[in-house]
Amino acid sequence: MTTKTMWNVQDETANLEAGFTLIELLIVMSIILIIMMFAVPQVLKLRKGANESSAIQTIHVINAAEASYNNGANGYACPLSILGGDPKAGAPTPQSAQLLDPALAATGMKAGYIFTVTCGSKVTIANQDVYTSYELIAVPQTVGKTGDKGYCSDENNVVKYDMAGGTNCTQQMQ
Repeated sequence: MTTKTMWNVQDETANLEAGFTLIELLIVMSIILIIMMFAVPQVLKLRKGANESSAIQTIHVINAAEASYNNGANGYACPLSILGGDPKAGAPTPQSAQLLDPALAATGMKAGYIFTVTCGSKVTIANQDVYTSYELIAVPQTVGKTGDKGYCSDENNVVKYDMAGGTNCTQQMQ
């Protein structure tokens, strides 16, 4: 027969009270899941909005680069890659204008959007083709995930958008 001292009883009671019960853990996990149900869609919505704002800003940057290129070359750059180039490679050239971030110019992608420049009408001056217009298009990489709207612009610097995320830009930005 063993006799329990006061110290042994206190040690056993302390061991029983340490930690959380399974019910307590499940309640805490349920609360975290409920909070995430509301938070995750809002974070995705904020990300899409940020991507769309970035796309509009990038369109303005590309339009400014096209205007600068036109001032020096008497024509617009086509395709987009001509506006890029490595500044460490030497002076800018007509095929490497160094007016845009080289990564954007090379890939045409930034912040969930794909940017393309389509050549417009051209004239031939001194045996060289010179483009007198262009169309700039920005569409989401995944409509509904990286952005909802598609954006278009041209040499007139007017930005329009397509609510469906495509290239049918009919509504002008305010």
